[in-house]
Amino acid sequence: MDVENNVSATVPRREAMKCAMISRWDRFRRKGKENVGVVKSVKNIVTCSWLNILLLLTPVAWWAHFSGTLHYSAILSLCFVAIIPHEKLFDFYGEQMRLYLGKDIGDLLTITLNNVVEATLAIILLTKCRLKLLQSTITGVVILHLLLVPGAAFFTGGAQIWEQDLHPAHTQLNHSLLTVGVLALVLPAVFYAAISGSGSATTPSTEVLQTEFLQMSRGLAVILLLIYIASRIYYHNPPGKGHNMLNHPDAPQELKNTEAKLAGTEPEVNQWVCLVFLTVNVGVMAATAEWLVDSIEPVVDTTIITEEWLGIVLLPIVSFSADGAIAVGFFLHRTLSYLLKLRKPEPPTTLAKAEAIDLSIQFLLFWTPVVTLLGWWTNKPLNLLFDFFEVGLLLGACFLVNYVTQDAKTNWIEGFALLCFYVMIALCTWFYNGQSAIASLLECPGLVE
Repeated sequence: MDVENNVSATVPRREAMKCAMISRWDRFRRKGKENVGVVKSVKNIVTCSWLNILLLLTPVAWWAHFSGTLHYSAILSLCFVAIIPHEKLFDFYGEQMRLYLGKDIGDLLTITLNNVVEATLAIILLTKCRLKLLQSTITGVVILHLLLVPGAAFFTGGAQIWEQDLHPAHTQLNHSLLTVGVLALVLPAVFYAAISGSGSATTPSTEVLQTEFLQMSRGLAVILLLIYIASRIYYHNPPGKGHNMLNHPDAPQELKNTEAKLAGTEPEVNQWVCLVFLTVNVGVMAATAEWLVDSIEPVVDTTIITEEWLGIVLLPIVSFSADGAIAVGFFLHRTLSYLLKLRKPEPPTTLAKAEAIDLSIQFLLFWTPVVTLLGWWTNKPLNLLFDFFEVGLLLGACFLVNYVTQDAKTNWIEGFALLCFYVMIALCTWFYNGQSAIASLLECPGLVE
């Protein structure tokens, strides 16, 4: 009887999954609805943001790279600014694809697209064997998405309201994922501190240490990937019939209305045009990012900027520049409209914007392990032994964010505290030059750092 019951329960579940997949496919191809034309789609992509005018700097940055007539700092600046509109376009593509895929899958795609620039920079740094700079960039990306971006969102979003809400179940899951991701980087650092401070006469050689940390890091990378995959399964398909994060009893009401709003919103771009432009943008952005990386070493050698400050602060800012520019423009527009009484002020939203925390979790639990395993495949000695200073920054950021969001509510002063702590980190990093002993474990064979 038990076997028969299990079989009978499995059949409806399979049918439900099949129906869900058919429903998703019908939604993606807009069955029974008129699709957006190609010309209109291209026009909407071109005019989706005023930042697109900066795309004109892309060929200028490429010319500066190949001609060699400009100083490396000018090339770096051109490439840096040229990448900004691509980041905004990735965000736009994600918003459009959410209308075709639904909130759950659409949110995952949006998070992934918002990490494309950082992931591309990480892969380029890996291929060029700039592994210490890569570690600093990973630290900077995670800290930026934990402190600067949500801090700015909480500060501006809570300026006109007592407090804003977060999804309690989602927030609790994020706390666990973020903590385990940071602790996975603490373990190699603690191991290194234990063996280097033991005073033993049998301290392993650099070659032995490099091998041990590579093996340790690759094992940790596989485990982190499994955690991230399991978390996405739980998030998109929680236990229980019909359960999801949107119908959770404690979910904010405004969040519950999101899926209905998405279903009733007409897309501005054809889904196939969106995918084609997304592919082209990734290619152009990747090439521009490579030229940016090529100009880093000469800039560090000829200026007072350290490699650690460049990796922890400057490079990650690329991902925030687009949203920051849009936010400043929107703030000025709303302020002028209010002062000149051109329109009534919009009521503040009760839902806090904390998507950036999801970006940091994906980068920590997915992209960092992927790059580590990619280094294994390409014979690059990338390990997860970070500088103690960088590990301390991650621990501090993790603690502060978890503390601020523990009650699933935020306000403007908590956002201001996140922003201030990020400024503290940027200030202290300016004077930091790294740990040479740890950096020596990242040297590629045949290269002298």
